[in-house]
Amino acid sequence: MKKQLITLVALFAVACSPLFAQTTASAPRTKIGYTNVDFILGQLPEAKKIENELSITKAQLDKALQDKYKEFQEKLDNYNKNASGMADVIRADKEKELQGLQTSIQELQRNSETSLQTKYQQLIEPVLLKINNAIKAVGEANNYLYILNSDAGQNTTPILLFVGSEDNNVSDLVFKELGVDPSKVAPETPNAPSTAPKAGTTPPKK
Repeated sequence: MKKQLITLVALFAVACSPLFAQTTASAPRTKIGYTNVDFILGQLPEAKKIENELSITKAQLDKALQDKYKEFQEKLDNYNKNASGMADVIRADKEKELQGLQTSIQELQRNSETSLQTKYQQLIEPVLLKINNAIKAVGEANNYLYILNSDAGQNTTPILLFVGSEDNNVSDLVFKELGVDPSKVAPETPNAPSTAPKAGTTPPKK
């Protein structure tokens, strides 16, 4: 009887071993990690390139606006100086020209903002995609259930309100995935001002 019982237990163990293996292999992920996308972005070589290209574009747009302002001011000064001696038809023509210049300046201001925004999106989107792919790779490789962004953006409440340990800070792993040596990265300082481009939807203020 005892021999039969041992045989049954052995057969049960063999029968259930695939089930145990499957359960272990498909065990739910429970780890939750976090990182700071803006911090990572600011440490990448691409950040300086984005900043430089935005600065160049902004300088070009500012120069175009300054030229128009100068043209408008010169013609306005000339009008104010000579308006009293102008024939009515000439004065009306000068006034129409000044109004046209004002409209042109306003349009250039609006178009400049749109152009800078478009340039920003074109430059930053592939870098954010690269960071996102690195975060996904870290999550898959280290069995994380979630990886959260610890910085929700400027003037917003952070997603992580309390962090009891740095053990689940995956920033170093993400840097390695991106080919950046974490030991050469300056430590993250909360609320420290930065000139690096942000990971949001708008470029730095003009």
